[in-house]
Amino acid sequence: MSRRGWVLFALMSVLWGIPYLLIKVAVENDISVPGVVFARTALGALVLLPLAVRTGGFDKVRKHWKPVLAFAALEVLGPWALLSDAERTLSSGMAGLLIAAVPIVGVLAARATGDSERLGPLRWAGLLLGLGGVAVLAAPQLDGGSAWAVAEVALVVVGYATAPLILARKLGDVPSLTMTTACLGIAALIYAVPAALTAPATLPPGRVLAALAVLGVASTAVAFVLFFELIREVGPTRAPVFTYVNPAVAVAAGVLFLGESLTWEIAAAFGLILCGSVLATLRPPKGRPVAVPEAVEVDTVKG
Repeated sequence: MSRRGWVLFALMSVLWGIPYLLIKVAVENDISVPGVVFARTALGALVLLPLAVRTGGFDKVRKHWKPVLAFAALEVLGPWALLSDAERTLSSGMAGLLIAAVPIVGVLAARATGDSERLGPLRWAGLLLGLGGVAVLAAPQLDGGSAWAVAEVALVVVGYATAPLILARKLGDVPSLTMTTACLGIAALIYAVPAALTAPATLPPGRVLAALAVLGVASTAVAFVLFFELIREVGPTRAPVFTYVNPAVAVAAGVLFLGESLTWEIAAAFGLILCGSVLATLRPPKGRPVAVPEAVEVDTVKG
C-alpha cells in the first residue's frame, strides 16, 4: 500500500473509531438521542451537499428511492439512534467492541439472503470465534439493567451488516457521495422535530458542542469523503480493513478521555472478535465465486 494509502487508512481508523467517545460525551450531558442524531446528520449533510451537487446523481437517488430509504433506515436512521441510547448505559469502548461483530453478522446475513458461496472450515471457525468474543463481552452486561442496551447494539450490528447487501445488490449505479448525502439529509429531516422538542433549556457546555461538531463534520462528512478516496487508492477489497482497528481506537479513547476500565475480559473479547472477523471474511481462492466480500466490504459506518 502506498504512503497516501496508509495515511488515509490511519485517518479512517481514528475518524470511525472515536464516534463512540463523542456520543458518550453528548448523552452524558443531557443531549437527547434525537438531538445527537440530528446534529450528526444535519452537519454531515450540509458539508457534503456542495460536493454531492457537483458530482450529480440525485436523479438516480430518486429513481431508486425505495432501496435508498431502506439503506438509510438500516445504516443511519435506526442504528445511530439505537447506539446513542445504548451509550447511556454502556461504556463507549464496550459499544465499539460489540459493533466489531458486524463483519461476522454480515457473512451470516449474506448467507441467509441467497449467497451460495461455500464458507469452508476457516470461515466457520471465524464465525464461532467472533460470536464467542461477543458472548464474553456481552454476558456480564446482561445484569444490572444493561440487557436492553446490549440488545440495542445487537440491532445496530444487524443494521450495519444488512445495509451493505442493499447497497451492493440494488444501488450499484448510484454515486456513493450523492447517496450518502441523501441518506443524511433524510435522517436530519426525520429527527429535526424530535430534536427540537427535546432540546436542552440552556446552551450545552463547550465540550459537548465540540463533540457534536466533530461527530457531524469529521466523523461523518470528512470520514465519508476520505473513505471514498481510500477505496480509489487501495481498492474496495482492502479499504474496509480499517474497520478491524476501529474497536481498539474506541476502547483506547474511552480509557484515555473518559477513564473507562480496560479489563482482561475486554482484551480477550477483542482478540476473539478480531480474529473471528478476519477469518470469517477471508476471500476464497481464485476461481471460486465471490459474493460475500462485495456485500460485506462496502460497509461504511461503524459508529
